[in-house]
Amino acid sequence: MRCFVGIDLGSTTSKAVVLDGDCAVLGRGITNSRSNYATAAEVAKKEALVNARFTLFRRALEASGAVGDHLDEFLGQLEHDFRLEQFLDDLEDLEQTCMRNAGARRTPAELEAINATLVEVFQRLRAEAPGLFVPGAARKSDFFRDLAGSRYIAQAQDVVRQSGAAFDAVLTVYDRSIIEVENRLSSQSDRVKLVRALDRTFAALPALRGIEEEVRRPVENVLGTELEETYVVGTGYGRATLPFPKEHIRSEILCHGLGAHIMHPGTATVLDIGGQDTKAIQVDRNGIVENFQMNDRCAAGCGRYLGYIADEMNVGLHELGPMAMQSTRRVRINSTCTVFAGAELRDRLSLGENREDILAGLHRAIILRAMSILSRSGGVKSEFTFTGGVAKNEAAVKALRQLVQENYGAVTININPDSIFTGALGAATFARRAVEH
Repeated sequence: MRCFVGIDLGSTTSKAVVLDGDCAVLGRGITNSRSNYATAAEVAKKEALVNARFTLFRRALEASGAVGDHLDEFLGQLEHDFRLEQFLDDLEDLEQTCMRNAGARRTPAELEAINATLVEVFQRLRAEAPGLFVPGAARKSDFFRDLAGSRYIAQAQDVVRQSGAAFDAVLTVYDRSIIEVENRLSSQSDRVKLVRALDRTFAALPALRGIEEEVRRPVENVLGTELEETYVVGTGYGRATLPFPKEHIRSEILCHGLGAHIMHPGTATVLDIGGQDTKAIQVDRNGIVENFQMNDRCAAGCGRYLGYIADEMNVGLHELGPMAMQSTRRVRINSTCTVFAGAELRDRLSLGENREDILAGLHRAIILRAMSILSRSGGVKSEFTFTGGVAKNEAAVKALRQLVQENYGAVTININPDSIFTGALGAATFARRAVEH
């Protein structure tokens, strides 16, 4: 089966989109960007191809009618079981790497204590892993580094009390090892993990007993279907590092403009706020870029700025938006400089300002900066599409709607649930067009 792949290698996350021959989206994949951009790109692509398999599973099972009314339950369970298999595979790699790294500059007694701690920590991590991936389980992140790191720290803090190992030493082993693990690809294929996950799923769903063979047949047919990467196009912050020929690279501006047009064909203005930069793009009715503006080298007003604020407040990045939505009064933030924002945040908290009000002010300050970039690009025209990771932040969306209304009146604003994949979608569309022409 011919597929067309677009990869958006961002500073914070790397995304990939897979299109079929009819330009329909088959799959989307995302991973955290890392020091090895080539690995991040490959992992994002593999994630998108796995997601494409799930799309094909759905099509095949709908056509066969094998699972009847249990289709969503089956696919949901299968995805959770597959994520568990991924996690356990990476966890085994992490354990082996930690054990290799544990002996660096240690005395025999220190090494014995650290090894005993690691054995117990990883036994606990394996034991609790299934609970992290049951349907409905709350996880702060789906990325292995975040999920494994938080659980490793929690378990290590408890285990060192009995083992006598120094917690800092155990944490240092993890910090060194996780970089190695996430910068190499898994030794096991995703197809093998899907087959193992399928066995878990049948064991977990009693409703499928007696029809297992009817369900396995279309699923295994999909697993046997080759997904041919006919053409791949790369874009994004790290595109220059991609191991692609020059003709397979497109600029972020072109890809975000075309991707927004594909998502919402009436788009005239695009605002993309990513981890490292903010882009305001004007496109014609065919999605061709007519004008654009970007922020300067400073990361103020981007996702990195929000990440810095989250660190200052000791909360998760995903918690900032909901907290800001609880604001009851407007607070004016004077600085959107990442360097000075922390100082202003601490000053306002010491003066008794409500943190929810401060966060709402910070979100408004970010969007005010974006509005300035939009103005320089030609303003907000007719249909406006907001893309990038920050488009998933409800407080940023609220501030944007208010400021667009105040400055431009009633304008159609598109915010797609999959907006973070806009650049990758544009790249995949360029890949499809390269073959067409």
